[in-house]
Parts: sequence; C-alpha cells; structure tokens
Amino acid sequence: MRLRHPGGELVHVGYCTNVHPAEDLDGILDQLDTYALPVRERLEEPVLGIGLWLAHPVAAALAADVGLTLRLRAELTARGLEVVTLNGFPYEGFHRPVVKHAVYRPDWTSPDRRRYTAHLAHVLAGLLPDDVAEGSISTLPFGWGADWRPHHSYLATRQIRLLGAELGEIGRRTGRTVRVAFEPEPGCLVETTTDAVRHLSDLDPRHFGLCLDICHLAVAFETPAEALRRLTGAGVLVVKAQISCALHAEDPADPATRAALAAFDEPRFLHQTRRAGRPATGTDDLPEACAGPAALGDGSPWRTHFHIPVHADPVPPLTSTRSVLRGTLAALLRADHPVTRHFETETYTWSVLPEPPRDSAGLAEGIAAELAWTRRELHGLGLSGAASDSERDRSPEPNGSAR
Repeated sequence: MRLRHPGGELVHVGYCTNVHPAEDLDGILDQLDTYALPVRERLEEPVLGIGLWLAHPVAAALAADVGLTLRLRAELTARGLEVVTLNGFPYEGFHRPVVKHAVYRPDWTSPDRRRYTAHLAHVLAGLLPDDVAEGSISTLPFGWGADWRPHHSYLATRQIRLLGAELGEIGRRTGRTVRVAFEPEPGCLVETTTDAVRHLSDLDPRHFGLCLDICHLAVAFETPAEALRRLTGAGVLVVKAQISCALHAEDPADPATRAALAAFDEPRFLHQTRRAGRPATGTDDLPEACAGPAALGDGSPWRTHFHIPVHADPVPPLTSTRSVLRGTLAALLRADHPVTRHFETETYTWSVLPEPPRDSAGLAEGIAAELAWTRRELHGLGLSGAASDSERDRSPEPNGSAR
C-alpha cells in the first residue's frame, strides 16, 4: 500500500513473505498467486507492497542472472505488487520443523552472511519501482549474544565494511540507495536500542541503519518515544519498521495465565521471554521461563517474543502489546516528518499459533485483516489513502531522505 504522510512524503506499507516457506523462484511465484494477490484484492488496493523474503539459494540465482530478476519484477507488476524492502534475516530453512537458534547462522562474522546480503542488495536495486529511489534490507543484529566473543566484533566489522563498499557501488551504478538495517532482537548482541547506539552509531548512515521490530521493542520493555530519541540523538537511522505485537502476561503467577502461555510453547521458533524491570531480565525460550533453574519470577509482568496477529487478541488472561505498537507508530509517523517510510507487518508465526488458519485462504484472510487494521491506524495518524496513478508517475523520491 502507498500512503501519503501529512508532510507530503510517500509511505510504503506491506507484509513480509517470510510467513511462506517457498525458497525457489517457482515457489515464490506460486505464493504470490496463493496469498499476496488475494490479500491485495481483499484490501481493494491498486498496489500492495510485500517485504519479500528470498532465501540464500534463490537470492544467489537472481543476483547472478539479471533476466531472472527482470522476470520476477514483471511477475510482481502483473499482480499489482511491488517491493521496496527485503527481509534478509533468515538465511534459509526458515520453515524447517525446528529453527530456534539456527536462524542466527551464519552471523556477521561470516563472509557467507555478507555475500547473501550483497546478493539481496543487487536484486532489490533491480526490483525497486521506477519512482522509488530507496530500498531497505533487514538483517540480524550481528549474531547471538551468548556466542559472541571479542574477536567476533573485528570479524563482523570487516564484513560490514566490505558490504558498505559494495552498496556504494550499487548506488553509483543504478542511482538507487539500498540500506541494510540491523534488527535488534532479544538474546542477540544488539538486543535493545541502547545496544544499537553502542554498535551501530559508527556505521555509515548512507548504507546502514536499524530495523525497528516493534514486537522486539515491547519484549525489552522499551518505551517507544524514549527509544526513538535515543536513536535520533546518536544519528542511527530507522531504515525500516516491522509492525508486530508480542504476548503480554500481566500476572505470570496466575494458573490460568500459565495455562494460556503453555499453548504458545511450540518447537519451531525461539520465543525469548522477558520479565519487566530495569533492565528486563529473561530467558532464551518460553519453556525455560516457566520452569527449571532459569525460571523467571512471578512478581512482574512477562512479555514473550511470539509474533501474534496485530489485529487480534490472544486468549485471556494473556493480552497483546498493541498499545506499544500504537505508541511506536505515532512516534515514527510524527506530524512534521516520518522517521521511516518503510513499514511491513511481520507475523511469521501464523502456522504455529494455538489455532492456526485452516488453509491458504484462511491465511490470506488473516494477513489482509492485519493490513486492514494497520491501514485504519495509519489513517488515524493523518496519512491519506492509497496513492493515485498520477502520484505514482511523479519523479523518483530523493535519495538520502530517510531520517
């Protein structure tokens, strides 16, 4: 979706396709027909943005063959879809029966992570609509914190600098700016916006910035306005925002609350859980928070890294962190100027919900409901409806306008 900010800037809103398992081009095209096109039609939008997830094998194939990239772009256009952002966090195998810590490998110490992200940047530069000058790629925040050693920072810095040079060359060759956005996540080296300031403030803002996942922000019990002031003060660009909600347990000692939490204990993804405090303390996964030597205390609320649909509430007494989402959207889309112009819903956990959609039509309906809720919220913040064809024909957006 294309929305117009009160300040005049175009804001792009879509959904992230890492909810779908396809890892080859034919599978991706099939998922466009099965999910993305029906979602656009349900929303009655002329153009729907998708935050495309391209696993390592297909990203490498597309980067090596301009013709394949042009084919993908043509297929997107034929379906009324567009891409301004890619999700480069999962490398591959994101829908294996067990993912857990594997999603953080390879990390940024590895040339494989840099090559994968460079492939994505080359592909994105070829997918951007003609009137869009900037693209974004979200990526993991360096690596898993418990595995990180002092020399790893040297290795990661080297890979990131090499990538920066390649991003600069892509910009010179294509006239498009592609920024890589590190996404703070509980348990990683960069877990909070305070960590982001420490590790990202020295990176070149022409090429790098932050992806603000609002579920992760909530799990860390960060305050949206304070977090954004911290990032702005340090000169860290919010390149992209992921519209997402976490689980909130107000009274973890309550037996009904524990029973409700148990329904979200599933084997595929990691569900880091934090207890309110300064700083928030927690565990790597939900089962550890509930029982065992690392179990969290019951005296303060818990939040769990489980992306739940932004428009729907979990079974009581659990609640959603939707209030944090609303506060963050308001802070990001302030009246004078949007802090970022790339937004995507990122509920990749539909298939592991206690009551998942029954079929592909049910999933498409759920994704459309999330985007409809998001559209209403953004209209309430003063953004106007979908851009008209005449607006789409305007000259390209200026480079370097992300703040």
